Amino acid sequence: MTAEPESTGESPSLPQVKPTSKAGRDLPAAIGVGVAFGVLLLLGLFFPPVMVFTAALTAGVGAWEVAHALNDKRGHGIPAVATGALTVMTVVASYIHGVLGLVICTAVSAVILLVWTLLLSGHRRTANIPAATLGILGTLLWVPVLMSIPIVYLGSVERGWLGILMILLMAISNDTFGYIAGVNWGRHPMAPKISPKKSWEGLAGSIIGSALVAIVTLIIVGQPWWYGLLVAPVMVVASTAGDLMESVVKRRLGVKDMSNILPGHGGMMDRLDSILFAAAAGCLIFGTVMPL
Repeated sequence: MTAEPESTGESPSLPQVKPTSKAGRDLPAAIGVGVAFGVLLLLGLFFPPVMVFTAALTAGVGAWEVAHALNDKRGHGIPAVATGALTVMTVVASYIHGVLGLVICTAVSAVILLVWTLLLSGHRRTANIPAATLGILGTLLWVPVLMSIPIVYLGSVERGWLGILMILLMAISNDTFGYIAGVNWGRHPMAPKISPKKSWEGLAGSIIGSALVAIVTLIIVGQPWWYGLLVAPVMVVASTAGDLMESVVKRRLGVKDMSNILPGHGGMMDRLDSILFAAAAGCLIFGTVMPL
């Protein structure tokens, strides 16, 4: 009769599970990534080349992600690396040459990517060409153009750093207060078929939080406090629109995240989705009707 192994009285070890938030993310990793970006952006307010470098690099990675996803899930044959490289060029040129640099680089990028895709498509189904064309133009308008608008603002407005600071603070408060309100009081989904976790309560929290932060900041820097009441709703709506747009794209492609390059966030576009729209909207406002 075989003797049974003596029990040690210890329970079997269980695999360690990374802590996740109610939103389904690795919260410590997400916070770490957010802090790293925050430090770079803060340095960029004092040293504009750092801001341009950060914007160009993140936009380049984001554009690569979009092109790669379109290729992987739809077989468009878009040169993903070239798309990312041209996006970096567009953002840098927008800072140096302003609107002219943005327009010329966007047009040149579209021609290069379309010709490249057409040449490479000889080994692919020709039915992909119309879809690839839409994919290229959509990617260029979505990532490099929207990212370049705040960079043009930064390089052409005397106190552009102040507008960028306002946008960053409002973006942080938008995410923070929206997350708190959504997790604790979110009961009514805004777009359940597109983004089930986004609620009207979260939207209200984002608007209130962004407005309060904007008002306090404007008072500190000696600007009209009521700007915050007008800008906050526009910024939050633009941010939400960007988030929902990426959710639609991901659902159409059948992916949860654009990539897994950023721990706790997914892909670069999963971090940029709302910021691109909000930053572009904020800079257009501060650069025209409400100069700081």
